[in-house]
Amino acid sequence: MSKQFASAGDMTEKKISFTEIGKDLWAFTAEGDPNTGVIIGDDSVMIVEAQATPELANKVIEKVRSVTDKPISHLVLTHYHAVRVLGAAAYRAPTVIMSQKARSMVVERGAEDRESEFMRFPRLFMGYENVNDIPPLTWPTTTFNDRMTVYLGKRRVDLSFLGRAHTAGDIVIHVPDANVMFTGDIVEYHSACYCGDGHFNDWPTTLEAIRSFDVEAIAPGRGDALVGKEMVGKALTNTADFVSSTYRPVARVAQGGGSLKEAWDACRAECDPKFKDYAIYEHCLPFNVARAYDEALGIDTPRIWTAERDAKMWADLQG
Repeated sequence: MSKQFASAGDMTEKKISFTEIGKDLWAFTAEGDPNTGVIIGDDSVMIVEAQATPELANKVIEKVRSVTDKPISHLVLTHYHAVRVLGAAAYRAPTVIMSQKARSMVVERGAEDRESEFMRFPRLFMGYENVNDIPPLTWPTTTFNDRMTVYLGKRRVDLSFLGRAHTAGDIVIHVPDANVMFTGDIVEYHSACYCGDGHFNDWPTTLEAIRSFDVEAIAPGRGDALVGKEMVGKALTNTADFVSSTYRPVARVAQGGGSLKEAWDACRAECDPKFKDYAIYEHCLPFNVARAYDEALGIDTPRIWTAERDAKMWADLQG
């Protein structure tokens, strides 16, 4: 196991891809870094996920401008995590949309998440000397509970909360005319799921709700764009396997009175053979084990991560 905390040692710049996954629908991906979606309507553009900083967001904007000069009217944030939302200002979108639950999580834990993410993922915040230099919290202008429809001219875009998964407030974005979906971190492809704020027992049901749409393509939270129903199906199945393979061994240890370190060892025994080569696997694993341990003991609401809690948990797992 790497002795460096989270992704502190991962400073290699990732190769960017910009893939059309449906008519005027694009996925900005970067080898396991956070993805961004682009939906081009009749008269304007919707962006899905902002990136971690305005500098990273400008890389997305550069790609957008290579395919359209239409103004960016909407920015949709699938959840509250800092690496997804702090680049929002770069887009200058007049409408910024989150679920109401995601907004409440910004209120509850946004400041702590901002500081924690800065320490975990220094490469995504390159150019910022300390946490006080990075952008402030991102707030939506518009929220909804279960579903909402936005029209970009005649192009319909449906936003839905399908259930808890990666966080309690995750939403998906479906474009019916192309039958394409943007799922945020509910779905990953050859990238570890970050489950530190997740809901293990709900996540598989939410994946099945996505499967019921029978979409032609998905832009996942991390990893390559998923084009074609076969690739979509495999990614949904694999994401469910990752989540359950993480939770089961940890729950057995926790509910049997074992320690967090024993749960960590049990999780690695189950997951390493299948997932150790996935992007950000070592980054996610300690947070995933800690959250699975809590959920197995009946803690329904994930405890707030702070830089101090991160460091203590990491030290405990080093033995």
